[in-house]
Amino acid sequence: MNTALQQLIKRNDTWLAGQVFSASGNSHRDEGRLNTGYSTLDAQLRHKGWPLGNTVEMLSDGCGLGSMGLFLPAMEKLSAEGLWQVFIAPPFTPYAPLLKARGIDTGQILLVHPKNREDLLWATEQALRSSTSSAVFSWLGAEEYSYGELRKLQLAAASGDSLAVLFRPQAAARNHAPASLRLQMREYRKVHILKQRGGNQYLDVALPPSEDVPEQPQLWEIPAWQASPGQVSPQVQPTLSFA
Repeated sequence: MNTALQQLIKRNDTWLAGQVFSASGNSHRDEGRLNTGYSTLDAQLRHKGWPLGNTVEMLSDGCGLGSMGLFLPAMEKLSAEGLWQVFIAPPFTPYAPLLKARGIDTGQILLVHPKNREDLLWATEQALRSSTSSAVFSWLGAEEYSYGELRKLQLAAASGDSLAVLFRPQAAARNHAPASLRLQMREYRKVHILKQRGGNQYLDVALPPSEDVPEQPQLWEIPAWQASPGQVSPQVQPTLSFA
């Protein structure tokens, strides 16, 4: 096993969903990219999918869990590789029935609960450098991060070929970041491309319901300003969120 990930797994704040997996063929990857599962979004992305070996920032005004709806198709594809999908500092425990319903092997989920900011950055870097992780999702919280700190994570991601997603608040859009792709979830089922290295920027992409998996749970975030009186936002519904 990769030494960096081995150190991470030995920590007492790490929860293992199942046994340790070994690397396998990456049949779903194609020249450093992974289809998002949404053709409308793929069409606007420079690499026609998620850039692998680079950090992707997802900015939202919620806790970021609603934005996970965007990554469920990729998680399902990566699940076939038999590698870890690492969740670092998630605000809630992943809702296993939802993941299973979407064809994601919960035995491959690795949960890490860092005690402080330093541990969070360290754990994220180690997971990104690991060769036994197919995806790394890290919730950086509302804290400010220097360009140098984020650059360190970008370099760690570049040393591998995993899907690397950093969840940050909308306020982070004001500051520069080294991520190759920065997205905002500002409206229901609509993604705003804030930054894309070598591709289209400042573009809204609507995700039509027709591209959802039929009769399967969905997970989308409704921004607070769009919620109707008495309406419950999806990220706090136990049947549709990580709870």
